[in-house]
Amino acid sequence: MPRKIRVLIAKPGLDGHDRGAKVVARALRDAGMEVIYTGLHQTPEQIVQTALQEDVDAIGLSCLSGAHDVLFPRVMELVKENSMDVVVTAGGIIPEEDIPKLKKCGIAAVFGPGTPIQEIVRFHKENVKPRK
Repeated sequence: MPRKIRVLIAKPGLDGHDRGAKVVARALRDAGMEVIYTGLHQTPEQIVQTALQEDVDAIGLSCLSGAHDVLFPRVMELVKENSMDVVVTAGGIIPEEDIPKLKKCGIAAVFGPGTPIQEIVRFHKENVKPRK
């Protein structure tokens, strides 16, 4: 039996709102993926360390505080430093003008408010491959 896709859902920084992250985590789990949720107030270092320990195939970052332009690129630096082969996505309140910078640093997709949950699930099914 093939391994399920393993996804880490993470809340970097001081943002205290995680309802959306929990909704996405539940939807991915309901779609047959294994989901690990870090909880609130994680540093980029903690997120990447957890991703390494859990041997995940994808990392979903959620930020509503506006610190995405600092926190998300730092996560990507650490992913690259650790030679991780993971798909990283982002969600939250992210202005349109910030999306190209996030994609340039390696974020595969950005899901803003109102993105249909099935679109997020479909993206993961089509773009994330479980390791053997």
